[in-house]
Amino acid sequence: MPSDTTSPAGTPREEPAEEELSPALPPERASSSGPGAAPGADPGGGGYRAVFAVREFRPVFAAHLLSLLGVVVSELALTVLVHDLTGSPLLSALTLALGFLPYAVGGTLFAGVADRYPARRVLVTCDLICAGCVAVMVLPGTPVAGLLALRCLVAAVAPVFTGTRTAALTDILGEGELYVLGRSLLRLVSQSALFAGFGAGGLLLTAMSPRGAITITVVTFLGSAAILRLGTRDRPSRAGGGGGGALPAESLAGARAVLGDRRIGGLLLLFWVPAFFVVVPEALAAPYVDAIGAGPAALGVLMCSTAAGHIGAELYVGTALGPRARSRIVLPAAALGLLPLVLYAFRPGVVLAATALVFAGAGAAYVIGLDQWFVEAVPEHLRGRAMTVLTAGLMTVQGLGMALAGVAAEFFPVHQVVAYSGVVGTACTLLVVAEVRRTRVRYRSARRS
Repeated sequence: MPSDTTSPAGTPREEPAEEELSPALPPERASSSGPGAAPGADPGGGGYRAVFAVREFRPVFAAHLLSLLGVVVSELALTVLVHDLTGSPLLSALTLALGFLPYAVGGTLFAGVADRYPARRVLVTCDLICAGCVAVMVLPGTPVAGLLALRCLVAAVAPVFTGTRTAALTDILGEGELYVLGRSLLRLVSQSALFAGFGAGGLLLTAMSPRGAITITVVTFLGSAAILRLGTRDRPSRAGGGGGGALPAESLAGARAVLGDRRIGGLLLLFWVPAFFVVVPEALAAPYVDAIGAGPAALGVLMCSTAAGHIGAELYVGTALGPRARSRIVLPAAALGLLPLVLYAFRPGVVLAATALVFAGAGAAYVIGLDQWFVEAVPEHLRGRAMTVLTAGLMTVQGLGMALAGVAAEFFPVHQVVAYSGVVGTACTLLVVAEVRRTRVRYRSARRS
């Protein structure tokens, strides 16, 4: 779905951790227990169990799991449906690409929704819009152009939903440890859904038609809407009833405010730049498997390896490390995370290639600490829009990364494209890391004043 100088080993020399440089938050912001937190929940211990102890988080988690599985199944089924109707590999691939590219439009023009309206209303409305779009997809008379247009609309709504939910987590879990672990849980579910969702989708398509499998997504969206409507509190909008201007203008103004802040912009780039490069081996997995003469099973292994590394590393960081340690590893892990891809320069076999991808995926565990830095840096009145911009940018850069990897592979051998993505990606990430470290003193002074 993803920041001053560092020593060659990636460890800051004689520099205090980012967390130590940030002044203490006021008591009301330092608390990890939001308004919906369960009485007695200990923000300083309990790990992921403490997050589930917050009653209001449980329906958010359940709704996320339900809708996510439905989305993954529908993406697979819709791709098969478009291919069945047209026989065109291009349109089939375009169906998947349309799951990424409209994020930029939705995240830019509709980001203001996240702060202008109450979070619960936005979340439920987004689910209902998506359910309606998918219901039209199921109709036998819907043409291929209509299917692709509806796919775009669902993808444009997605960043608004995700940004609103992420901002709402600070109301439910507070801005401290519980928020970080709650974000981590939702991210882990998203990674795991790649395994469960595609597996379930494949089984469903052996038992029913693609339209029948897509119908299940209607139920999951409606179920998510019901869970969020009944299981979460109705809180006022962050804008406090203001923001009566045109929504696109307000959204663009919010995006400019977010991107214009040097500190926030650097943190956004630390989310986006590694994510742009880490998707390259996934995008080129099929041609790489073909190039080394491996079979279909090898393709499945390579497609899952990055996600497996990410899940394992994030679980470890979330359970075994405390906030200070997570803060310390952000910059080193980000700086070194793409280096394993350089192993592709030697055109490795499946085992070594999968190992490189597992380590590259593990490097993404730095985002747990980065989540905390980001929520502390963004003013509350911009939080919904900032989270929407973050989500939209993350999905957009991944789509662009996949597309440009395909273009590069038309001119260079696949293993070289992946290896160079590790080299160039590491160089770009180091520049971002340097920028994040440069902004920390100014950020510290601003927070203290």
